[in-house]
Amino acid sequence: MTIADRIQSLRKAKGISQEQLADKIGVSRQAISKWESEQSSPDLEKIILLSNYFEVTTDYILKGIESKHDLTDKRKVDARVLSAIATFINFIALIVAINIWIEKQNPSSVAVGFIIMAFGCMIFVIGQLIGENVKASTNFFGLINVWFLSLIPISCIFNFLQGKLGGFWWTFTPIPQMGNSYVAYGLCWLFYFVFCVGVDVVIIVNNRKLFCRKKKA
Repeated sequence: MTIADRIQSLRKAKGISQEQLADKIGVSRQAISKWESEQSSPDLEKIILLSNYFEVTTDYILKGIESKHDLTDKRKVDARVLSAIATFINFIALIVAINIWIEKQNPSSVAVGFIIMAFGCMIFVIGQLIGENVKASTNFFGLINVWFLSLIPISCIFNFLQGKLGGFWWTFTPIPQMGNSYVAYGLCWLFYFVFCVGVDVVIIVNNRKLFCRKKKA
């Protein structure tokens, strides 16, 4: 692997375009293009800037020699694994909360659900902080977990508004409760569905735009 290959590999691993790297280093996009196509090589000053930006040693850029720091980075946990674990925990949290409500009809089911989900989200955040493949794990987590994490808050808000406006008893529950209006109940589920699908569409569209920018770079 040449210097050109290593610069290109580091740039793509960072998920940035040639133009974005050029802005970070203080050169033109054409200069980055020439480095990566072996038409020219960066001078010592630019190599130092590259090593600082990519958090590797100058020896790695010049010779491909990996330091202990580089080898440690390769042993990072995959954030996608922690994201999957967090997703499973959040799913279990929703199921547990619903079961508690069905069996005991107690609003504490909402608290239990939130507590377990908080633990699941903490696992996800840890993965973002210490793991690799952060972007992919974020997309995966967002696409699926919006369906788990939003149901309880939407249900609680719906029950509150329906109870106050409808003038009947209400309480916080992990799923929407039927009041005196089938239309309102149906609209609640429709809002939940549209909201979750909307979030998923935004994530997918943004991911495609990022993919297209990388492809052009």
